[in-house]
Amino acid sequence: MSQAAALDFPTLTFATVCMAGFLGAFLLINWVQQRDIAALAWWGSAYLIGAAAISLWSAPDQLFNVPAVYAEALIFVACGMFWNGLRLFHGREMRLSFSVAGAGGWLVLTQWPGLEEGSPHRVALGIVIVAIYTFFMAFELGRERRRSLYSRKAAVAVPLLHASIFLMPLGLRAWYPDVFATRWQIVFAIETMIYTVGTAIIVLLMVKDRHVHFYRKAATTDHLTGLLNRGAFLDAARRMHKTQSARSEPVTLLMFDLDKFKSINDRFGHAVGDSALKIFARVLQESTRGSDIVGRLGGEEFVAMVPEAMDDACIVAERLRVNFQDAGVVIDHAAVGATVSSGLATTYRSEATIDSLLLRADEALYRAKNGGRNRFEAAEEEPGSEASRVRWLERNKRADGRIGRFAARRGPQPATAS
Repeated sequence: MSQAAALDFPTLTFATVCMAGFLGAFLLINWVQQRDIAALAWWGSAYLIGAAAISLWSAPDQLFNVPAVYAEALIFVACGMFWNGLRLFHGREMRLSFSVAGAGGWLVLTQWPGLEEGSPHRVALGIVIVAIYTFFMAFELGRERRRSLYSRKAAVAVPLLHASIFLMPLGLRAWYPDVFATRWQIVFAIETMIYTVGTAIIVLLMVKDRHVHFYRKAATTDHLTGLLNRGAFLDAARRMHKTQSARSEPVTLLMFDLDKFKSINDRFGHAVGDSALKIFARVLQESTRGSDIVGRLGGEEFVAMVPEAMDDACIVAERLRVNFQDAGVVIDHAAVGATVSSGLATTYRSEATIDSLLLRADEALYRAKNGGRNRFEAAEEEPGSEASRVRWLERNKRADGRIGRFAARRGPQPATAS
């Protein structure tokens, strides 16, 4: 048998059905072993439905006696299920109606004149529907912004590339009708096989990456508050300091300590104390930006690193103080009245270490505690850093009235910057 004869359409279709069925079973087995990832069940079912649809569509009429239009509709159901699986995997609301929208549209539109079975227009309509689903899959992959081990660009580019190839028969029909009449089915079948395997590889890499992310997060996250633990915070802070130092720009470290936390545990119990810690962690995240680094050092001590000079960091500290004072009035139905004290330290010097910043911020925090609590104190400027501070202020063109607005925002609180 020649190579050309071996690559006929029925042979390629049979191979596609076998691959889709095998991959569907494989994904379902993975789902049974990993019940926390329900998307695997959707993807596996989509592959099996697709395999069944292609079998019904390509089988002789006397074998199953199923109208081709229903078999073709099942293919679009499989595409919609796969898209919903992507949404479920990324924690988005599922659109079940979208799973059957393509099939419903197909069943309605194929009743129109000119879209009879075997019609070139019918083929074109089916290709367009599959391509639309594929573009939607690429869109869902493109919306995932979390850093990952698999390539986001590849996860988006592969579906887009294959959707373009799905549309290729339309171009062949328009510009090369002879090729379209004789070869488009073989080209389409080969591309479908490649896409079937490639898509399965992508989703399995996504699942693997989620597990890696989970264990990595468990190793770097404080289990009670969800913030970075001490080691992870110090690593991230050193990277920020290195980046800022290379630009001759400052970083400010803020150290926080919940006021009279032992008394909260003694009066209200450790459960309320834990709730106070979790509430402060939430307020800390809400009072800082995504580019800031926040963590828990241990006990009731928290810390943050911001790529700003002291003036801006003081605004952050005051905003957090006020927000936590409001959030800590009542905790777990108990009138706790929790507050926080803060100490801040800034450096412009590349030779400064995170340990030295922590020491200076801790000294400032000690003064805030002794000064009455529910306040912040700023550490003294480092020797020789005044010129760098002035350059930073000039580069960012701060208005003369900014400190005045900050003082007005703070109100009558007795916070000071030594």
